[in-house]
Amino acid sequence: MMKDLIKYIAQALVDNPEVVEVAEVEGERTSVIELKVAKEDLGKVIGKQGKTAKAMRTILSAASAKIRKRTVLEIIE
Repeated sequence: MMKDLIKYIAQALVDNPEVVEVAEVEGERTSVIELKVAKEDLGKVIGKQGKTAKAMRTILSAASAKIRKRTVLEIIE
């Protein structure tokens, strides 16, 4: 569910939505979501001074709080 949320947001932001890859590594209490986009779209996902990435992380933590699980977003270059 969190994986789909991040993929949806990332595809809306980038110029090449077909290149967006999202992987989830689940642990017992924490899961890590890895987001990979095209090199030219990296700036759009991170945003000025990291504001877009921070907003995505805020949405992710609000959604994961509902299911009582900690979720971390990693943007991979």
